[in-house]
Amino acid sequence: MKFDSSGVAAVKARADIVDIVRRYVDLRSVGGRLVGVCPFHQETKGSFNVHPERGYFHCFGCQASGDVIDFYCRINGLEFREGLERLAAEVGVSLAPGRIDPRAGEKKRLRQACLEMHALADEFFRRTLRSPQGQAARDYLDKRGIAPEVAGKFGLGYSPPQWQGLENHLKTRGFSPTQAAQAGLLSRRDDGRTWDRFRDRLTFPIRDVAGTVVAFGGRIMGEGDPKYLNSADSPIYRKGDHLYALCDARQAMAKSRRAMLTEGYVDVITLHQFGYAEAVGVLGTALTPEQVKRLLGFCSSVDLIFDGDGAGRKAALRSAEMLLATGAGCRVTLLPEGEDVDSLLQTRGKKAFEACLAEAEDGLRYCFKAVSAMARKEQVAWAEGFLGKVGDANLRAGFAPRVAAALGLSELELRSALADTAGRRRAAVPAAREKDRPAFTLGQREQWILSFAARCPEYAPALDAAGAADFLSGSSARGLWAKLKVLGADDPRLVLEPEELAFVATARESGDQPEEQRREHFEEISGFLHSVRRETAKKELTEAMRRARAVGNVEEERRLFAELNALLGRGDE
Repeated sequence: MKFDSSGVAAVKARADIVDIVRRYVDLRSVGGRLVGVCPFHQETKGSFNVHPERGYFHCFGCQASGDVIDFYCRINGLEFREGLERLAAEVGVSLAPGRIDPRAGEKKRLRQACLEMHALADEFFRRTLRSPQGQAARDYLDKRGIAPEVAGKFGLGYSPPQWQGLENHLKTRGFSPTQAAQAGLLSRRDDGRTWDRFRDRLTFPIRDVAGTVVAFGGRIMGEGDPKYLNSADSPIYRKGDHLYALCDARQAMAKSRRAMLTEGYVDVITLHQFGYAEAVGVLGTALTPEQVKRLLGFCSSVDLIFDGDGAGRKAALRSAEMLLATGAGCRVTLLPEGEDVDSLLQTRGKKAFEACLAEAEDGLRYCFKAVSAMARKEQVAWAEGFLGKVGDANLRAGFAPRVAAALGLSELELRSALADTAGRRRAAVPAAREKDRPAFTLGQREQWILSFAARCPEYAPALDAAGAADFLSGSSARGLWAKLKVLGADDPRLVLEPEELAFVATARESGDQPEEQRREHFEEISGFLHSVRRETAKKELTEAMRRARAVGNVEEERRLFAELNALLGRGDE
């Protein structure tokens, strides 16, 4: 669902960015801004800036930036919609939907039904574990060294061996097998018949960040295939979006700014049992960008802990690449052959595990070590792929010489290889598409903003946070801005089209400006963008008030009037 833009503007007006940030960061006044230690990466000098009057934050260290909603979402590991809804509830703003989805009511009912069914399944599995029928499961947990209080904390349960045990339980509460299958709790055969998906397995409730059960994992207690079985995707769950035990680990992660990431439900539970409260796990998939985003909402450094076999090494390489590309800190711990986290802690104790952690490799060095065994062509391909994932130009510029040195290339050779790759991609564009490309045109104000971004690439993240994209309406301007945001000081030939390249070259002909002059220019542009956003929000709220008045909705008109006053800084007038 998309929300009315006036509601979003009202949240920004009502939510004081300084109050929100101060929940997590100690701020001190420096001139017209507030400065503190960035909560999104490890530092001590304090490069995190909050601009109260303009309502945005920016870190000159890790380039994190945005408005109050962006900060709230990032620090809490939330997607925009969820973060907006929560923040709106906190500051007392009612969000009206924008474009009406004709199926919105149906989707909402289905989601609510799925949540209710998962709550019933959670209660059913827990009760079965405590019953005489769950004795074998309790014996298994005891054998694995999982204490009863830990099993209770994580909500472990047991699905009975009957084919329709859970199905019958849900039927008594009014839910059909079709609904339960939609929720991912039952499996369905080709002939339409259903059976309990997790029958005769230990069950592990999977919760969202708020702690609501949205799915289950199941593990057999003896021999069999598959050992682990996860819920299918459903209206309330996509396994690539969640991390196991994130709701349990998030407070410890936010405090230490560190996380441990491993595989397997039992591994995560055992880590928590031995005092590693920052532990989370992937859910039967390779690490995904969505999981990385959620993880880095709470921490800035991740310890990857994987088995030492071939599969574990490959998973560690891919995961390290993804984390490093975001600017996060990363270390890799590979466990001894034949051991996993659970077996190592339960049989050899915390001291042996700590010894493994002490031998962890820096994430980038681990990548270089793994790539060193590849053929030369594969190494260059890896370098192109890895650096291509690094969106921040300053970060990419820092990685490039280290990658080149590790591969035995000069930095010039590496940049040339990257430029050649970009050129090959452009050459692969069909001639018809090249002919259909619209003319490159920029408005006067767009030229003003983009020429500054091209001349002073270090200010691109701050311009982004100030809302530059909202003012760039033309397709040429938006296309060039998207590239300038990630280009930084790199060779523009890597990504720009000929017309764009000519514009950037002209902008840079004026040469270097003193830093004071650059900052003044930035302040002038950001002040203009702030005033434009303010006027736009004012017009949207005024128009919404007019619509409310036209239909006689006095209460809505008063609410909007209060939001307009807040936007204009008039308090409760």
